[in-house]
Amino acid sequence: MPGPEVLLYGLPLAFLAGFIDAVAGGGGTITLPTLFFMGLTPPQVVATNKLLAIFGSGSATVQYWRKGHVNRALIVRLVPLALLGSALGAYLVHFVDPDAFRTLIGVVILGVGVLVLVNKRFGLEDRYPGLTNRTLALALPGAFVIGVYDGFLGPGTGTFLMFLFALVGFNLVGASGNARTINFATNLGALLFFLIGGQMVWWLGLPMGVANALGATLGARMAMLRGSAFVKWMYGGIVLLVAARLWFGG
Repeated sequence: MPGPEVLLYGLPLAFLAGFIDAVAGGGGTITLPTLFFMGLTPPQVVATNKLLAIFGSGSATVQYWRKGHVNRALIVRLVPLALLGSALGAYLVHFVDPDAFRTLIGVVILGVGVLVLVNKRFGLEDRYPGLTNRTLALALPGAFVIGVYDGFLGPGTGTFLMFLFALVGFNLVGASGNARTINFATNLGALLFFLIGGQMVWWLGLPMGVANALGATLGARMAMLRGSAFVKWMYGGIVLLVAARLWFGG
């Protein structure tokens, strides 16, 4: 078990992860390797990461919610599907080797990033048409599939969610707000599951969670202040980070 000195680098990295995650997703690509480096066992890493992620995703959700960047009518329809998908993904992980398609998911998420960046207008304007048949046909199965991925593998879930919300018409600030809200719900569901397992390292997760929340608050405010163009280029960088994590992170 590591000593308290690991917080000297754990706290600033958790803050940075919260900032990045609140803007474009992908904070776990920083916190997961950090917890591994501290010497925690894999179950402790996964459980403790969910603990601190609750702080960050919750803080970002509050910021976006207050400024009207969360579409409540759509979110209440998607959260149950995302939770159901996440539970199914956690079940499937016992029967399928995640490494078998880790590289494929890395290619997919990189392709998503390229599509977002190459299409100059994608995500820069709010064109959300409301709860139309097209919206529901894209968002409902999309939330379920991404939920399965979150429970099964995880890295890049927020990035995929942002693409889904941008695809149905939100600008990238709105897409980020909605994605963080779904992430908070799935993180909460996973946290309740991991509490039963008793693998939480509380003395690390709680202070790193507070740092993560502070970073997420700043990141959400920065995204709303700077707008979708800022989020778009941050998103491109996070896509590269997540793809690298999937290909080389093990």
